[in-house]
Amino acid sequence: MTPGARLQAAAELLGAVWGGTTPPDVLMDDYFRQRRYAGSSDRRAIQERIYGVLRRRARLSWWVERTGIDLGHEGAAPDPRALLIAALTLEDRTSPDEVAGLFSGGRHCPAALSTGEANLAEALYGRPLNHAEMPPDVAYEFPAWMTDAFTSLWGGRLTEELAALNETAPVDLRANTLRTTREEAKLALARAFVDTAETPFSPLGLRVEGRPRLGGTEAFKQGLVEIQDEGSQLLALLTDARPGMTVVDYCAGVGGKTLALAAAMGRDGRVAGKLIACDISRTRLDRLRPRLKRAGAHQVKCRVISAQDDNWVAEQAGRADRVLVDAPCTGTGTWRRDPNAKWRFTPTDLDDLVERQRRILTDAQAMVRPGGRLVYATCSLLPTENERQMAWFLEHFPHFQALPIDRVWSETIGGAPPPTGPGLRLTPASTGTDGFFCSVLESSVSPCKTS
Repeated sequence: MTPGARLQAAAELLGAVWGGTTPPDVLMDDYFRQRRYAGSSDRRAIQERIYGVLRRRARLSWWVERTGIDLGHEGAAPDPRALLIAALTLEDRTSPDEVAGLFSGGRHCPAALSTGEANLAEALYGRPLNHAEMPPDVAYEFPAWMTDAFTSLWGGRLTEELAALNETAPVDLRANTLRTTREEAKLALARAFVDTAETPFSPLGLRVEGRPRLGGTEAFKQGLVEIQDEGSQLLALLTDARPGMTVVDYCAGVGGKTLALAAAMGRDGRVAGKLIACDISRTRLDRLRPRLKRAGAHQVKCRVISAQDDNWVAEQAGRADRVLVDAPCTGTGTWRRDPNAKWRFTPTDLDDLVERQRRILTDAQAMVRPGGRLVYATCSLLPTENERQMAWFLEHFPHFQALPIDRVWSETIGGAPPPTGPGLRLTPASTGTDGFFCSVLESSVSPCKTS
């Protein structure tokens, strides 16, 4: 592909990313699957361009808007073309004439620059990407309405934590103990020329060096490893699922933690006990099924939960030893993997999520037997979705108590956890993982259906 064709592909994909909720990596996989002519260097260049714009979207937009140039879409945020021009001039130091050469209107290339776009290239050329007058939310690429929450949470560590959220995430793998050990998985990957290092916290994790294509390796195809962030692995371990237990993964999604729970419940290469993966989306559970087969977790049951369900949740009252609620949330802890996700949510969306989380917790707690545990987790960093939710829960369901997270960590993972508070907090800056929150709650009496 020519440089102009790569730029056009980036513009098309950025438009698709901004116009929907599908993560950019999924969109890019689909895009290139339909364009087999794109070589690996093309894919890499386009991917880097897209993620570069997404990670710098606030700063690029700030510069475009600062120029005051009429681009023909008054009142709207800068479009992908404008931000690509800004990225070329501000970061790549591409001259206005060279920008015009890329936006040539030729075959497979972006349409020729409008007068406003040509003026934009002229105005931005030679400027620095970062500027002292940028407000913190622009300089550190996050929604302005989250400023108070992050400042209260991190204080003097604010800039360090926010900067880490905008970096590129590593690729972590979990050794599937239904089929192998971490040491054996590491050797199998090495035979495929995939270098890995053991993760610092998870005893099952391997961190991949570089960006090799893992899907074609025998280790992946044989189910020896699963792609899973180290933080997500830790949450599954803290659930303390064991052979013989009844365990419900109540918000299973596509099943990363379900697979980890299945391995924890393994005995002689089989899932020993009753593990049920629940979700409101049949599509997500359908995507889980082939992963369960590859991992050797054949005994796991999948169940779609809906408002029209046949009272299945009520029938499970007091039956589960462990219920994991990996609740739907704003996903602020995963911005490294999907930088566009940070712009999808509003304060109203957060209010709606808080109410949804509470409804899910109310249903989930009823399934926990006396002495059993409810594990609440999010990939959010906002206290509203984490500590404040736990305060609400313990007020409304006093037969639960929050267990000391350092004790649970010692019993399930071993050693001491990272510095933490009432619940476990993981962040890219402090632990090198995605951002997560986790609280482990134990039931002392018969469950309540409501409060």
